[in-house]
Amino acid sequence: MQADFVIVGAGSAGCAMAYRLSEAGASVIVIEHGGTDIGPFIQMPGALSYPMNMKRYDWGYSSEPEPHLNNRRLVCPRGKVIGGSSSINGMVYVRGHARDFDHWAEQGADGWSYADVLPYYKRMETWHDGGHGGDPSWRGSDGPLHVSRGPRKNPLYQAFVESGRQAGYEATDDYNGQKQEGFGPMEQTVWQGRRWSTANAYLRPALKRDNCTLVNALAQRVVIKDGKATGVEVLRGGTREVIHAAREVVLAASSINSPKLLMLSGIGPAAHLSEHGIDVVADRAGVGQNLQDHLEVYFQMAASQPVTLYKYWNLISKGLIGAQWLLTKKGFGASNQFESAAFIRSQAGVDYPDIQYHFLPLAVRYDGKVAAEGHGFQAHVGPMRSPSRGAVTLASSDPADAPRIFFNYMSTDQDWQDFRQCLRLTREIFAQEAFKPFVRHEIQPGAAVQTDEELDAFIAEHAESAYHPCGTCRMGRADDPLAVVDPEARVIGVDGLRVADSSIFPRITNGNLNAPSIMVGEKASDHLLGRPALAPLNDAPWLHPHWDTNQR
Repeated sequence: MQADFVIVGAGSAGCAMAYRLSEAGASVIVIEHGGTDIGPFIQMPGALSYPMNMKRYDWGYSSEPEPHLNNRRLVCPRGKVIGGSSSINGMVYVRGHARDFDHWAEQGADGWSYADVLPYYKRMETWHDGGHGGDPSWRGSDGPLHVSRGPRKNPLYQAFVESGRQAGYEATDDYNGQKQEGFGPMEQTVWQGRRWSTANAYLRPALKRDNCTLVNALAQRVVIKDGKATGVEVLRGGTREVIHAAREVVLAASSINSPKLLMLSGIGPAAHLSEHGIDVVADRAGVGQNLQDHLEVYFQMAASQPVTLYKYWNLISKGLIGAQWLLTKKGFGASNQFESAAFIRSQAGVDYPDIQYHFLPLAVRYDGKVAAEGHGFQAHVGPMRSPSRGAVTLASSDPADAPRIFFNYMSTDQDWQDFRQCLRLTREIFAQEAFKPFVRHEIQPGAAVQTDEELDAFIAEHAESAYHPCGTCRMGRADDPLAVVDPEARVIGVDGLRVADSSIFPRITNGNLNAPSIMVGEKASDHLLGRPALAPLNDAPWLHPHWDTNQR
């Protein structure tokens, strides 16, 4: 088999590239190890806790024991299905803050400032404000990716936003528009009651074209001849074969599997490759390094009124919700239930938000286990810009073996200071008048957990990944010894090979990473096609006028 472009990974970025490259007339083969996304567990937004806990859809990765988190191994779900992690995630849509991308450019990702990436966000979106406000001039209106908002009928959603106002914080009617900072509605990749994954938005339309093909196989390595990538060796139906690329190979296999494939192909830290008997093609010290993630805790409150979703957390109610969704694509099954959000700054002197909230009118974990208290609600809260860095390394030279994933979570004093501040600010927010009619008591951390030491013990035992790994094939200038790809996503030291997914992020962005991962695929498509980048949009984002002196 041969195509102009061979893409490894039918995930958030890979599907976007398949769509744009085939739209331009190039032939494309997409290699994906996972299978179909057909079925209610993926397509019904309200069932989001199921696919990320199913071996059928998830690679099943977990971290090495994390020494600063009581040596716990934290799960690291990655989508093994068409649509990739966009088919198993929580469907929350966050572009990231403008300053995130300006930082990328400052760190050597030339052409990736906010002015540069904003036109790609607008190109990829069709935005639906749901009657909750926002300035459409900042948003897209005819892209493949539908972005919507939940109905916010539960009174707790408004109580959360009002409590933020009462605590002195800003409000925002569109955190993906000009003003991220503040409390307001949360956005989701849901359209007409269905999960609007990149499989639905991009891949299925691309596969309707004669020049785009999906191949179900496990990538083994990139084939490199005389310093140029010429194809991908795969295992398909128990047989090894090579899928040839006439123009380029693109890895879009996730921040875990893309560095793994580079190293299996001889691109990475020379000493580490030699340990596993892999011939070195390009000695790139940064491959697998710079691993970042968001940690969060679930700050849970017991409710004094039966207004939460707990009343539906039983087999009969779940069955009725599922039946309604199957018949009408409406009801509780048609939303991820994350319908209010906030981005705030932890202290004066921080120029843009460094804390994110997801609010949920139920006290429940991602594995579906609810709090023993019954009726309750929670805020997922955590810092956005941890200074800790980890690494993805090979466990062996066998492509069938999972890599070693070590996040090195909470390895700096700053991590602990930031997390304590998250918890204390959240406690203050839930103490506002807007929540008085609904609060019985604090479930966790619990009112008795007050001192730094007590908070630290709670964090060490209860912090969980928000499932936002990134940064392991960092983008930078070609003369940067730790950069893996240049600003056009080309692997430094190898011709005809690019990486385009969340692994190329120089630094993690604010919020959930699906939106910026798709944006990377959109922008990389123009680089692959040799097109000029879209013209920058120099719209000025909102920054708090007194950020240097005021925390709110």
